[in-house]
Amino acid sequence: MKNFIITSVGIAGGFILSLLGGWSNGLCTLIVFMAVDYLTGIISAGVFKNSSKTKSGALNSSVGFKGIFKKMGILFVVMLAYRIDITANTNFVKNSVIIAYIANEFLSITENLALMGLYMPSALKNAIDILQKEENDENTD
Repeated sequence: MKNFIITSVGIAGGFILSLLGGWSNGLCTLIVFMAVDYLTGIISAGVFKNSSKTKSGALNSSVGFKGIFKKMGILFVVMLAYRIDITANTNFVKNSVIIAYIANEFLSITENLALMGLYMPSALKNAIDILQKEENDENTD
């Protein structure tokens, strides 16, 4: 039974990685950033009771569940970008999408760290404010 489970997980993992274009440094970095964002969000809410996602600031399982599905959505977009690259015979789209999501995850991580009371240099705060303003402007178009 153990060998069956290990083999099944290996096959599923290999299939998913093939849909994402293989295990690249960019994909690995994105997954690390996604995991750190999720963990800092849990710490911010669970330990510091300072989450911006809930009224009480505390942990909420439905918010965490939605977060996991958002992370899955990111991977779906990476998969679609990879398929576009295959069709167009490039590697530009997937890499651009990965870099954009890494930047977004980095913003979220820094927000979580700020909610924990960690010092944020003013240059970083200003960069985050500018990027958030640009993101809000894009979302209203």
